[in-house]
Amino acid sequence: MIDKDQYGPWAVIAGGSEGVGSAFADELAAAGLNLVLIARKPGPLEETAEKVRARGVEVRTLSLDLLVPDALDRIRKVTDDVEVGLLIFNAGANSYGHEFVTSDLERVQGVIDLNVTSQLHLSHHFGAKMKDRGRGGIMLLGSMSGYMGAEQQSIYSASKAFSRVFAEGLWLELKPFGVHVLELVLGVTRTPAMSRAGLNFDVPGMLVAEPEDVAREGLEHLAEGPVWVAGGNYPAVVKRAGFPRDKLVQAAADGLRKLMGRA
Repeated sequence: MIDKDQYGPWAVIAGGSEGVGSAFADELAAAGLNLVLIARKPGPLEETAEKVRARGVEVRTLSLDLLVPDALDRIRKVTDDVEVGLLIFNAGANSYGHEFVTSDLERVQGVIDLNVTSQLHLSHHFGAKMKDRGRGGIMLLGSMSGYMGAEQQSIYSASKAFSRVFAEGLWLELKPFGVHVLELVLGVTRTPAMSRAGLNFDVPGMLVAEPEDVAREGLEHLAEGPVWVAGGNYPAVVKRAGFPRDKLVQAAADGLRKLMGRA
């Protein structure tokens, strides 16, 4: 059970409308934490909000594209009057997959701004308050993609590598002040976003996690930062971080083509 004294009374979930974000909302509401849910799509956002309100907690929603210039100001308007003890940044996504040298650089920048800049803004704002209070938690949702470059998603993979290294440094800085930091590394997870990306969950031998299991696992290990690999993917991550890089990167690319039906 999540420790309300450490992580309450309010939690902010960026990317809290569906998939893993919705599963986090349900787990935290069951533990009695009030929630601020942030997501772009108002429909799924309100559906998740109504579901978790049934658990008896207060829920605020903010339909927001984190790429707008005043995103943090708008988030502060719905959070400055409450004590946020937990930030879950689940908003990062591969919003533009493309070969880099022929890509649209504005859209490339959007991937960086979502996965890096927005994450930094929210961690900076809420992390400072947690440090002053001497408690709290920050969970950044990472990806196995951050351990290896990949064609058509080189920028996304690089942004996820940034997230992991950032989480490790933030963990060191905030640990002495009683604030827990964890990057929760996901593999293939049965979410609407991954379905929309065209992933084939039925590839023989593919390890597929369920959102509810991933959320539960992440919360159980929140105090065990700086990095936790979810869904039984630890051996695969260890392999991805190894050498020689040319053979590992090529083998992973071949596997991804098969997963995406491009083999």
